[in-house]
Amino acid sequence: MKKKKREYQSSELVKSFARIYGFEDKLVAFDIKDFLEDYLDESLFNEIRSVNIEDKCIIIKIDSPLLKNDFKMRKTFYLKKFQDKFGEEKFDSIQIL
Repeated sequence: MKKKKREYQSSELVKSFARIYGFEDKLVAFDIKDFLEDYLDESLFNEIRSVNIEDKCIIIKIDSPLLKNDFKMRKTFYLKKFQDKFGEEKFDSIQIL
C-alpha cells in the first residue's frame, strides 16, 4: 500500500495547532488536493497549481485551459463530492481560476 505524503495531517497534535493558529482550512485544502490526486489521472493532477479555501469557497487554480473548462462545467459535481466527503457546512461554492 502506498504511504500518503501527508499522513501527519491526521494527528491530533497537528489538528490542535491548526485550531489554535487558525489554519484548519489549509489542512482541509490539502485533503481536497489529495482527493483530487486519487481521483484524477497523474497528468491532469499535475495541471492543478493550488487548492485553497477562503470564506467557505474552494479556490482551485489550474494551468491547463481544457482541465479548467472541465472543472467549470462540472462545478456542482465537484462541490457535491467535496461536501459529501468533508461536510456540507464547510463549503458553499467552488471558484476555478
